[in-house]
Amino acid sequence: MSNSMMSGMHDMSLWLAVPVSLLLVLGGLITLTGALGLLRLPNFYQRIHGPAVYITVGTGCFLIASMLYSSVALQRPIVHELLITGFVILTAPVVSMMLMRAAVYRDLRKGNTDNTPGDAYKFPREH
Repeated sequence: MSNSMMSGMHDMSLWLAVPVSLLLVLGGLITLTGALGLLRLPNFYQRIHGPAVYITVGTGCFLIASMLYSSVALQRPIVHELLITGFVILTAPVVSMMLMRAAVYRDLRKGNTDNTPGDAYKFPREH
């Protein structure tokens, strides 16, 4: 690491520390919420919303915090995180849509046509 970056880690000003810390905590809480939704929701169609929505926004918070910190520590604008953020925001919903579409086709192939989406992804019930 360069000397300017090492000195920037130890004497970070309050105007930078507060927004970076808030963005990191907010990103962590949003990501945790998405992960809990992934664990707790009952079927595939509901579980897919956790990663699709919450984790995308949480990643954006992490990347913006990184951009702020790196720009001040290196004393020049760092914008490649904006490209990463844009890529994540554009691709995550498309991937989720494709996964949901594949699940619909799988349910239709298994004969699930009684308007109960995701039965193929639930645990087997005891009869």
